[in-house]
Amino acid sequence: MLRASLLCSSTSITFTPIQLFNPNNYHSFQNFELPRPVSALSPTKCHFSLVRARGKSSFLVRSTATDEAVETSSNSELDLVEVGFLSGVHGLQGEICIKPNTDFPDLRFSKPGRRWLKQQLMGQDKIDEVELVEGRPHPAQKSWILKFQGLDDVDQVRQLVGATLLAEEEDRPELDEGEFYSRDLVGMRVLLKETGQLVGTVANIFDNGGNDLLHVMLDPSLEVCNGSAKTNQLVWIPFVDAIVPDVDLERKEMYITPPKGLLEVNMRADDRSKKERRQLEWKERKKQQKRLIAAKKKLCELEQKHVFDGLRFGEKSQRNLLADNILDVNSTLLQKALQSIDTASKRWNVIEEINALRGRVSECNLNVSRECLSFDPSKEKMGDSFSFLQQGQSLLSEGKVSICLVVNDLKNEQPESENGVVSYLHTLLDEEQKFIKEEDRACVPLVIVSSEHTMETLQKLFQDNDHFGFESEKIWFLKEETLPVVCSLPEEPKKHKILMKSPWEILKSPVGSGGVLSILASHGITDSLSTLGIDYLQVHSIEKKPKPAQLYINPMLVGFASAKGAEIGIQVTEESEVKNLEMTFSMKFLKRLKGKIELEAVMKMNSHVQKVEKEWVESVPSAPNSFEFRSDIYRVLSECSSPDKICLMNITG
Repeated sequence: MLRASLLCSSTSITFTPIQLFNPNNYHSFQNFELPRPVSALSPTKCHFSLVRARGKSSFLVRSTATDEAVETSSNSELDLVEVGFLSGVHGLQGEICIKPNTDFPDLRFSKPGRRWLKQQLMGQDKIDEVELVEGRPHPAQKSWILKFQGLDDVDQVRQLVGATLLAEEEDRPELDEGEFYSRDLVGMRVLLKETGQLVGTVANIFDNGGNDLLHVMLDPSLEVCNGSAKTNQLVWIPFVDAIVPDVDLERKEMYITPPKGLLEVNMRADDRSKKERRQLEWKERKKQQKRLIAAKKKLCELEQKHVFDGLRFGEKSQRNLLADNILDVNSTLLQKALQSIDTASKRWNVIEEINALRGRVSECNLNVSRECLSFDPSKEKMGDSFSFLQQGQSLLSEGKVSICLVVNDLKNEQPESENGVVSYLHTLLDEEQKFIKEEDRACVPLVIVSSEHTMETLQKLFQDNDHFGFESEKIWFLKEETLPVVCSLPEEPKKHKILMKSPWEILKSPVGSGGVLSILASHGITDSLSTLGIDYLQVHSIEKKPKPAQLYINPMLVGFASAKGAEIGIQVTEESEVKNLEMTFSMKFLKRLKGKIELEAVMKMNSHVQKVEKEWVESVPSAPNSFEFRSDIYRVLSECSSPDKICLMNITG
């Protein structure tokens, strides 16, 4: 995946309820990652489905196929598409693993027949025809195992590792009604539906993770408020049903109904000269290179030079993917994690810690019935706890509290399904009775922490719903803290080597709940919240729809912590297990903590690839072979200045 920083610079534009993202603007989308753009010379194939959005949004277009770059073989007239790269050998019978780059793996890998391999030899691409005998999914990871005719031993297939597998472009699947391949849209005439006036021609299509964008070359005859369009003037038009209601493939035309000012604002955003845009691109590339050099230097200090091997070969997109992986490594946290392998950690149990707090005879312990968590509970029902609720509501309305939502999606779960985390979060945010009141949301900064594969869906959820009343400038989307998976070297047990998922991907695992505090500090969010005058950060975990439904955001906890002058407030139930993360932290405590977390090394079983005698070979273990690092947020209890600085709100009944 290419980051937005690799594209040109321009300005983002917003039209309610559809937010138009210009993928050329790096600064506006530091948390956004864009797929490889569709090149006019080497068009990328993906198809789009028109589907109706939920909630307040109009319509959206969703890309439903992975990019497959079209490439013509030098020795034939066939149009070929890239469908994956060969990552390592499998077993001893001449089988080889492939990392898919397609949403049609069954079609591309299980159906026997002709395929083509592209390799770089002497600096030039060479394409050879091969015969696929069979293919099957890898049982342990997201890859496939292939068998080619005439390749029957390990030495033969090792020479293919790093090659790209190609298939016939004309073999692409038939689409349903209302779905399009981007290649079919490029070159279409764009007309205004109301008047039939020619706007221009589709030059390109970008999938920016939010709304897909048409890059349209304006016709010089088009008249807008600034006069006639300039020669070769390009503008961005969201490919959504509300703006592009009609697409006629036979006539190669599409009709648009753009919001007032869309074309004019686009043109103003593109007024910079070609020289100015190139200068901005050059500055961004230099900044990226400096960051990469610094990151590589830190990994070298940790004796992890092997991570850079993939930078010496492969496609440009693959090398960029590895560069992004290197930049994502928190080397300071990794160094601490490596030290934890050889250090026997003190036995620690969160339930024992909570029970110890429950056993205190202290005014910092509060028992609250579940009925009191409903909205607008009566003063008579709540008793003395009512004052804490009032204080919490006052802090929220005064803009003294920030909310951090930790979205915990499970593997193999569809986050947008009926009971998925995104669907449940949508329900919570959309109903005032289950979240912060709408009149208070504009003054409440919001932090969303989620896995990388859920990030795009969450950003889109907020864009399509006008950010649910929160100010977009006060919303941060953060990728959960992860650390590389490592193994011990047989020849040097005290040294540990980062494992590679592929030659261009570092094998990583989530740190856990404690990683929330680390990532808030490393991204400067703690300092930003202090600058905004925030006194407390309330952290909540959001998982799939619970049964029975329960309230996640309640101001009583922060009100209780504030009234007692506590550094940490914890909300727990009578159940023996601490299932959900419901905590409040004072900003003074978080600034003092500076993201410090305790890590524990856990033995796990992980498949990986490694370079053996200049060849990449896949290793599939049969027993635990590596260390993953975990951190529990409740361990920060030991960092409190005093046990009396911890408030416990125990939910009963």
